[in-house]
Amino acid sequence: MLQLADMRLWSGRTDSEDGKAGERWHQRITPLQLDSAPGLAILGFSSDEGVRRNKGRIGAAKGPRILRLAMANLPATFDAPLYDAGNVRVEKEDLESAQSLLGARVTELLDGGHFPLVLGGGHEIAYGSYQGVARWMRELHRDKTLGIINFDAHLDLRIPAPKGSSGTPFYQIAEQCEINGKPFNYLCVGAADNANTPALYNRADELGAQVIRDREITPWNLDNVREIIEGFIGGVDLVYLTVCLDVFPAAVMPAVSAPSARGVPLELFEPLLDTVLESGKVCLADMAEFNPYFDIEDHAARTAARIGFQIANGAAAAK
Repeated sequence: MLQLADMRLWSGRTDSEDGKAGERWHQRITPLQLDSAPGLAILGFSSDEGVRRNKGRIGAAKGPRILRLAMANLPATFDAPLYDAGNVRVEKEDLESAQSLLGARVTELLDGGHFPLVLGGGHEIAYGSYQGVARWMRELHRDKTLGIINFDAHLDLRIPAPKGSSGTPFYQIAEQCEINGKPFNYLCVGAADNANTPALYNRADELGAQVIRDREITPWNLDNVREIIEGFIGGVDLVYLTVCLDVFPAAVMPAVSAPSARGVPLELFEPLLDTVLESGKVCLADMAEFNPYFDIEDHAARTAARIGFQIANGAAAAK
């Protein structure tokens, strides 16, 4: 079901003596209206049904609420309008209907000229987000190609057995691409060998997916990694960016379904994210797997908010 924005979540410090330059997100954000001018629209996906089906640690359904609280005090460093577009919530384990509704909502936002930043929720969010951007492209950008960049410790290319889960979204997307005669352009950045079976790597090869492993992302190899990402982006017209928070080390991001033993350090992730955003091709972004039940004094929530801040500023700069 679709939930209206709860603006009570957007509160925090006010530095009125500094004027507009001292404003924070909670002072700028407003509920999205039908006639709202194009801006950054935050949409929640309250779901951990996909994580439950994937036998993970549930709790990500609470993620959108806690992430909004963490983002409320972020400094307002861009001029674009900022909106809360509410939540899509899974009802009675009906993940598929919620993904379809999420897709419809994403299409509406893109049609309105907004940049959607979707907050999860498990990584089943990706199949809903994709449905939205794919429909928007069929309607308005039929001649353009889409690339998916997934920062993630997991390939998420499992075969639904029998239903989709947080581990299946990119396989489901590949199936839809084949049905619709579209190329499956997928780059996974940060995959961990101890978190993906040979079957998953074989499936990535069969589907023509590109993979950058976490152990390849080092200070001395960062330029090479950036070149691979730039090459991938150069081969597509638009980019759907998805960040699974389990791509980070467990010490930095314990609040996920499956914490990473190694992960990608934040100081290496940020320049890679800049590389994606600076392309100007990102039309949609989401963050997945934040599970507040396993956070420690809001450390992980603050890290996720920092990533949202970087995405928001990058999207605003590209407009």
